[in-house]
Amino acid sequence: MARLIVVSNRVATPTETKGSAGGLAVGVFGALKDAGGVWFGWSGDVVSETVANAGPTLVQEGAVTFATVGLTKKDYDQYYRGFSNATLWPVFHYRNDLARYERDEYAGYRRVNAWLAHKLIKLIEPDDIIWVHDYHLIPFAEALRGEGVRNRIGFFLHIPFPSPQVLQTIPPHDELVKSLCCYDLLGFQTRNDQQAFHDYVAREAHGVVRELGLKHRQDKQDNHSEHEGEIEAYGRKLRTGVYRIGVFPDEIAEQAARYESRQHVLDLKQSLEGRKLIMSVDRLDYSKGLVERFHAFEQLLEHSPEWRGKVTLVQIAPPTRSDVASYKVIREELEREAGRINGRYSGLDYTPIRYLSQQYDRWKLMSLFRESQIGYVTPLHDGMNLVAKEYVAAQNPDDPGVLVLSIFAGAAAELSGALLVNPHDAAGMSEALERALSMPLAERKARYETNMEALRHNDLGVWRDRFLSDLASVPQPR
Repeated sequence: MARLIVVSNRVATPTETKGSAGGLAVGVFGALKDAGGVWFGWSGDVVSETVANAGPTLVQEGAVTFATVGLTKKDYDQYYRGFSNATLWPVFHYRNDLARYERDEYAGYRRVNAWLAHKLIKLIEPDDIIWVHDYHLIPFAEALRGEGVRNRIGFFLHIPFPSPQVLQTIPPHDELVKSLCCYDLLGFQTRNDQQAFHDYVAREAHGVVRELGLKHRQDKQDNHSEHEGEIEAYGRKLRTGVYRIGVFPDEIAEQAARYESRQHVLDLKQSLEGRKLIMSVDRLDYSKGLVERFHAFEQLLEHSPEWRGKVTLVQIAPPTRSDVASYKVIREELEREAGRINGRYSGLDYTPIRYLSQQYDRWKLMSLFRESQIGYVTPLHDGMNLVAKEYVAAQNPDDPGVLVLSIFAGAAAELSGALLVNPHDAAGMSEALERALSMPLAERKARYETNMEALRHNDLGVWRDRFLSDLASVPQPR
C-alpha cells in the first residue's frame, strides 16, 4: 500500500493533532494514520543557517513521521513574510491595493521551495503519494520534478484563486501558473476558483481546457457531484477538481455540549445578564471584514434602539503576522472602532462590543458558539471559512442559533440555511442581525437542520478521501 506524504508550510505537532488543531491538521493526520507516511514542512522556528541545513528533525508517532525544518531569518523574510504573505495572500484575496512585489522576495520564495523539496527527497519512496497544501508551496512540485521525482503529486489551495485580470498584477504570474501545472491534480475550494484557473490557462497560457462538468460518484455519505476538468498546458496534462473542505460535525457537537457546563461558559452567561450574544471568531486579517462587521453592528444599535443594552457582540481576533505592516494597521483600526462604538453606546453596566485579541482553545470556542444566538461570519473574501461550519455544528439542536454568513465565503455555497449577506452592505448586514435576533424557534431549527445535513453530507473525511482517491487514480508521471 502506498504511503502518503503531506507537505504544508507549517506542521502540526503530535500534541496539536490530538486536541486543538484545526481542519487541515485533523484531516491530513487522519489520512496519515490510515496510510502511514510523512508530514513535512516548516517547524515555525527561525534558526541559524547551520541548524537549517542540518536536515529535517524527525519525530515518530505511530505510523506517522513528523519531519520539520527551520528557516533562516533571510528565508523567513523573503519566502514567508515577503512573497507568500505580502504578495500572494493579498492578491489572492482581491486586495491588490495592499500587495507588495519585490524581485528578491520572489527569488527567495522559489529558492526556499527548491530547498524544501531537496530536503524532502531523501524521505520519498517510489510509490509514495505526495499531497501539497496551499499558496506558500506553489513551486514545490516543479522543484521536485526538477530533481527527478516522478511520484503522483497533488495540490490543494485553501484560499481563493483570483480571476486572470487580478492574478496578472503579480509580475511573474505566468511562472506561478506554469508551476501549478507541474502537479497531477489541483484542488480548489469552489467552482469559481476552479473556473478562474481554467480561464487563465485558456486565455493567457493558450492551453487546452476540457470542462468535464459534473462527475457523479458514490461517496460514504450519499451521491455527490463536483465539477472536474482536464488541462493541457506548458507541455503537461493534469486534472482539476472542486473539493470543499469540511468539519466533523458530530464530534464538534459532542465536544461543545460537554464543555457547556465549564466555568468559562458559566462566567460568560453571568456577565451577559440575560443579553443575547453574537459570536465572531477570526484571525486578525484584512480579508475577514472585521471593521465592516463592527459598522453593521453599530447600525443595528443606531437604527433599532430597542436592542441597546440587550445584545452583545464578542469579537475574538488573535493577532497573526504581526510583523507585516498591513496587519498592524488593521489591528489599530479595529481597536479604534471598537472603542468609538463602545464610547457611543456603553452604559454603566453595558459594553456592546467585547473585542479580545487573544488565542482561545478550539473546544472552548465551540462551547461559546453553542451559547450564542448568532454566529457572525462575514469575510470580504475567503476560501471556505471553517468557522461558519464549526458554528453550525456546535449549536444546541433544541435551541439553535442563526448563522449570518458572507456571500464571499466558500461555505455560502453549502450552508443554505444561513442568512447570506454582502459584507460591503452595512445596512443589509444590520437587517440580517435584527432578523436573526428575532427569528422564531421553528425557523431557527429548520435552518439548523438544513445546514447540518450539508455538513454531514460533505464532512472532513469526504473531502480528504475524495481528493486522495482522485490523486491515486491519476496515471503515474513518466
